[in-house]
Amino acid sequence: MRDILEQVRRIAQADATVLITGETGVGKDALAMAIHASGPRRPQPFIKIDCPSLPQNLVEAELFGHERGAFTDATIARAGRFEVAGRGTVYLDGVTELPLDSQAKLLRLVEEKRAERLGATTSYALQARVIASAGAGLEGRVRNGEFREDLYHRLRVLPLHIPPLRDRRGDIVP
Repeated sequence: MRDILEQVRRIAQADATVLITGETGVGKDALAMAIHASGPRRPQPFIKIDCPSLPQNLVEAELFGHERGAFTDATIARAGRFEVAGRGTVYLDGVTELPLDSQAKLLRLVEEKRAERLGATTSYALQARVIASAGAGLEGRVRNGEFREDLYHRLRVLPLHIPPLRDRRGDIVP
């Protein structure tokens, strides 16, 4: 665990995207928060997005925002989570669960550092740091075309793999 915490300290000082991988229950959420809390973005918001729980028809509105009238229930304009985060951190928990078309838009945001609200004619600059997490089997999902390979590489600028506790016997308190 000391090695992992040292990696967290180093990663926190960088400003690149981070991809945290590991099995369910290894502490990916806690490490994402630790990266945010240990770095210069600490005073800014930490926005966690639970990707598997987002309704597929609202993913893009939640992530990028929408203008009034962009879809049937859009009675007011609303900022997306990336916009709300400002100069903080957006943590995409379970990023592999995003639909492929939303992955394409996320890729554009990560590459160009710009996003567009649904129904908008102009874009806004991304100022937030992006941290994403994925469970075991991510590489298989990439090979099977279930997760975009280009997005995988863009998110994996600073990779952090958390081994399961069964492989870290020294971390178990007797």
